[in-house]
Amino acid sequence: MKYIVKQNEPEDFTKWKALKNEEWTPTYDKLSGVVKIAVKQTLMTEQGYICCYCERRLTDNDSHIEHFRPQENKSTDPLDFKNMLCSCQQRLKKGDPRHCGNRKDDWFDEQLLVSPFDSGSEKRFTFTGDGYISSAQSADRAATETVLRLGLDIPKLRSLRKSAIEPFLDESLSQDEATRFVSGYLQLDSRGMYGEFWTTIRYLFGD
Repeated sequence: MKYIVKQNEPEDFTKWKALKNEEWTPTYDKLSGVVKIAVKQTLMTEQGYICCYCERRLTDNDSHIEHFRPQENKSTDPLDFKNMLCSCQQRLKKGDPRHCGNRKDDWFDEQLLVSPFDSGSEKRFTFTGDGYISSAQSADRAATETVLRLGLDIPKLRSLRKSAIEPFLDESLSQDEATRFVSGYLQLDSRGMYGEFWTTIRYLFGD
């Protein structure tokens, strides 16, 4: 789970909310068209186009706007951009296991869910070369529960992590080449994208 630094909400979204009047109130259900597209695009951009939870690549047709604190919570403002993320899995394909925002659904426990808005979130998980993820400390109940509730260690994601790890195990790379490879992978590319499973690669191969 990579730490996400929230940016300002898109101007179109701000203007749309400002249209509120006695006859019309903006709600999340009414959010659509170019304004919703702008919101989602801003979220993907600030995350470097990787899922807020598993760090899989985000695409327009396989992602959705995620509310960290569920909309169902009475204390939640569904239009609060600071509570919005972008998660993978817009629509489940047949046989595709649920994970990340789809699996989390409307579950929320502030004491048991690690937040990607927390600057220390990256250090609360540990990874292995064959793609497993677990709590970095056995006593960290929240990290353990987060892995379980979001399905971060399901076979599908373990396999994808393992595939992302394999190029970094190439024994033909010199130490300098390997160092440059890792350093480049951890930087935003020319499209503003981070490499998939960024936290995994930094944990296993970074400084």
